[in-house]
Amino acid sequence: MARAGEDIATAPIDLAIARIRAVYRSWNRDTSVAQMRSDWDAAFGGSTAPVAYERVCAGSVDGEWISPANVPEDNAILYFHGGGFRLGSVTSHRDLMAQIALASGCRVLAINYRLAPEHRFPTALDDALVAYGWMLDRGLKSENVAFAGDSAGGNLVLAAMLALRERGLPLPVSAVLMSPWTDLAATGSSYVSRAEADPIHQRSMILALAKNYLGGQGDPYDPLVSPLYADLAGLPPLLIQVGDRETVLDDSVMFADLARAAGVDVSLEVWDGMIHVFQMFGAELPEARQAIASIAGFLNRHLHIKAERASS
Repeated sequence: MARAGEDIATAPIDLAIARIRAVYRSWNRDTSVAQMRSDWDAAFGGSTAPVAYERVCAGSVDGEWISPANVPEDNAILYFHGGGFRLGSVTSHRDLMAQIALASGCRVLAINYRLAPEHRFPTALDDALVAYGWMLDRGLKSENVAFAGDSAGGNLVLAAMLALRERGLPLPVSAVLMSPWTDLAATGSSYVSRAEADPIHQRSMILALAKNYLGGQGDPYDPLVSPLYADLAGLPPLLIQVGDRETVLDDSVMFADLARAAGVDVSLEVWDGMIHVFQMFGAELPEARQAIASIAGFLNRHLHIKAERASS
């Protein structure tokens, strides 16, 4: 939202919204999924961050290490990008991940998990678990790994941790969720209360993406599909950031309430006037830069990165 004395036509948030709408408005019913993915990567794929990029195969999953200079190699963030399980990639989210890596002083492993409709649930979850297993097999310890993700990637963060817990496998030390999609049944009241405020995401779109991910027979109430319906006991500390203008606001608010009730350490930040995954727009939004600084502080506390670097 524009601040006092600010021209609403040129408010930073409007610049971010315009970037998203320019992509969406270029599509029609004849636009292929491949073209949509290419357009999304082209629109959001640029980055000038001073980090190194190294392509890797994380088990069977295509990935990329994003590493600032002189960061410790015994800590890492495993990042799952958003895009409704239909769009998005390491390319589209490279700048966001690079900014998180720089702010936290920790390298990031980003993965290109397989997307729907070619690869429906649970393929993306399987890829997430393979990538995490690959990290542990290479000598990283679970207490030195954090998960992070936005939107559908936030869903994967939670689903992966729930699956690990059920299998008796070690969980990451903490997790960061940006506008997480926790309820593919889209039951939150914010789909109504924020319908006019949200410039992009309406309930019909969310349900269409859910069907694309699940197929005709999938159950949106499956806890590994919608973590909102899971037993959340035993999850590690969580930082959740969400914009106040989002129709999916309640996916964060309701989840945070349930997680706290299950004994999980949850920090919920609701950012006034912000849109879905506003952290991607650091060039336009001072709030995005502030949010990333908060993410870095959370990660540093749980990965003990700053203390390690200070004592080295």
